[in-house]
Amino acid sequence: MSLRIYGNRTIKTLPGQNTRPTPSKVRQALFNIWQGSIAGCRWLDVCAGSGALGAEALCRGAAEVVGIELSASACRIIWENWERVSQPEQKFHVIRGNVLQQMDRLRNQPFDRIYFDPPYDSELYMPVLTGIVRFGLLASTGEVAVEHNPDSWQAVEVPGLSLIREKRYGTSHLTFYTPETVSA
Repeated sequence: MSLRIYGNRTIKTLPGQNTRPTPSKVRQALFNIWQGSIAGCRWLDVCAGSGALGAEALCRGAAEVVGIELSASACRIIWENWERVSQPEQKFHVIRGNVLQQMDRLRNQPFDRIYFDPPYDSELYMPVLTGIVRFGLLASTGEVAVEHNPDSWQAVEVPGLSLIREKRYGTSHLTFYTPETVSA
């Protein structure tokens, strides 16, 4: 299977719905919201699936993209996709394994943008969001976008993060967080 991304580029996806690609309407909306902040950024794609969001970030000038994905076959596809769309000056890494175990490898290496899209029925939302804070993965001016189905997860308060906006796109919703500001 294939999927079109920014610049009318085609990337590979795995067959079936095991790595449910983010709908094009949601991808476009996300990059419209984050326009002007992608070029030169460090991007983390959590539960990367096909790697479409990381590929688009590379196409839009991200300096570095890191993906975490459990599936070995998905990791191979992500690597191929990112290698095809990246420029020589861009860096990318694909980390295979359980996201909760692999996040510690990135400790205190903050990212400007984090996209988190786990299987909708997973129990990863709160552990990953609290891990982002605990491991220092979000830059002080960074944002996290969480894709979810409102029937399986509702936006919640996360210690260390501030919920700043929610957007609805059919059955895919995005909830955005920034680092909590400390009042003096």
